Amino acid sequence: MKRSTTRLIALFATLPALMIVFAIGYMLAMTHLEGIPRDFWSSLEWASETLTTTGYGRDAHWEHPLVVIFVVIVQIIGIFVVFLIFPIYLIPFFEERFESKLPTALPKVGSLPYVLIFHYNFTVSTLIEELLRHKRRVIILEENQEIGRRLQDQNLEVVHMHQPLNEFNFQGITGASAIIANGADYDNAALLLVVRDHGFTGPVHALIDNPLHRQPLFTWGAATVYTPAHVSAAALASRASRNISPIIQGVQQLGKDLGVAELRIHDSSPLAGLTIAQANLRNKFGIVVLGYWNNGIFISRPVANTPLTPGNIMIVIGSQSALEHLNNLVVPLQSPGAIIVAGYGEVGHKVVQMLADAGEEVTTVDRDSKPGVNIIGNVLDQTVLEQAGACDAKAIVLALGNDSETLFAATVVREIAPAVPLLAHVKQPQTVSRIYRVGADFALSTSQVAGQLLAQHLLGEAYISVEHDLKLVKFDAKGLVGQHPFKIGILEHTGCQVVAIERNLKVLVQFSDDFIVDTNDTVFLSGSPSAIASYNSRFRASK
Repeated sequence: MKRSTTRLIALFATLPALMIVFAIGYMLAMTHLEGIPRDFWSSLEWASETLTTTGYGRDAHWEHPLVVIFVVIVQIIGIFVVFLIFPIYLIPFFEERFESKLPTALPKVGSLPYVLIFHYNFTVSTLIEELLRHKRRVIILEENQEIGRRLQDQNLEVVHMHQPLNEFNFQGITGASAIIANGADYDNAALLLVVRDHGFTGPVHALIDNPLHRQPLFTWGAATVYTPAHVSAAALASRASRNISPIIQGVQQLGKDLGVAELRIHDSSPLAGLTIAQANLRNKFGIVVLGYWNNGIFISRPVANTPLTPGNIMIVIGSQSALEHLNNLVVPLQSPGAIIVAGYGEVGHKVVQMLADAGEEVTTVDRDSKPGVNIIGNVLDQTVLEQAGACDAKAIVLALGNDSETLFAATVVREIAPAVPLLAHVKQPQTVSRIYRVGADFALSTSQVAGQLLAQHLLGEAYISVEHDLKLVKFDAKGLVGQHPFKIGILEHTGCQVVAIERNLKVLVQFSDDFIVDTNDTVFLSGSPSAIASYNSRFRASK
């Protein structure tokens, strides 16, 4: 029986009993204290009028103090009953009767194959978007009913795990094409064992918090095991320190020698104020500009006369050596101060560990006292940042647990240290544009990391999500062999363009007139998800 139904039954049983008790009390009080006897039915009428606050009939004035106190107490109880009966008893009852019910069973075998995602949070939000764009069916197995209803309101398929994991009926799990285990590490392990017992032989990809749990999950049958928080930490550390090679954030490396960088143009850069054509990045550096951030707004496919305005962030693609060369021109020399890491949770701790291994001086700031924290205080407090040496820092890394707090902290940092490189880890992908708007040099969300790590396994597609509507995708040369990449109408027919070709471990971004694509080449295209899909159907689909 539902909880709301139980409450309602208890209410209907309690109210008559309460009125009878008060009626008997009133009858006795009127007889022995006021000297004006009342029979039971008159007393019951008074109790009903008082508890429901509808007013009185003949009894509206009393002389004896004890009777007055008794009446006042009953009146107060009546007010509480009236105001609490609707939110606690009636509204939940009707909500449960009229709201849509979440399914509690997986689809039957033989229905459309699906990717099962165990437990929803922001980590898998980007991945779900990618799967849906590719017309893949996604089912989220969620134990939290409130989260499940919210996802259902977003037109996502949800199955409510209404029983403990070990008791849930996984009949139909063999209809899944893959499983993403995104719960707590121990729940992921239990899920692996349970689905294998139910005959599932497909791949299970696990997202975990503790890297020490990787091997047990592999032993129990996981196809891949990732720690997105640690990948994010590696990206932040590699951008904060030039002692870590390559300087390009780890998850953004797409080819053997090709990566994507996000570089803020500073006032002192010799490129500041030039147009893309004047900078001649493709010919001089072997660099292609995919887009840029301007005041938190992303602009894709910049034209030749687009100015390289100080404060804007360029999204560029090239070889590691070319990106490092460009980085030295665009980003000013770092000061000799320490690298400040604000937030000493899972991501912050890993960033500090990697920076320390690289020989960097690190100052840690956290509001809680724990081993490894140098300064205890709130990073939103300007005096705390000044105490940490923010103005003279080599870089500042924000690894806080809350995106709103990260945005606020970035604003405070930019007020007191406008020229210090500012790097931020966020949870939601929507926060990336906002963090750029307040002046961060680099931002990465856990959702982006997880989506890119798993996309190749689930979609057969290696890609980097440059922005919500712009991707850089890695393909083999199928459909282009023997042709010039710029002369077969890729841009005109699909809306995406070839930005680089990797050949014999060399990255090529310039193509002579007699250049033709070879069978062993790796092709990199940029475009919107729909443009990439159009390229697949036009150039890569089997004839």
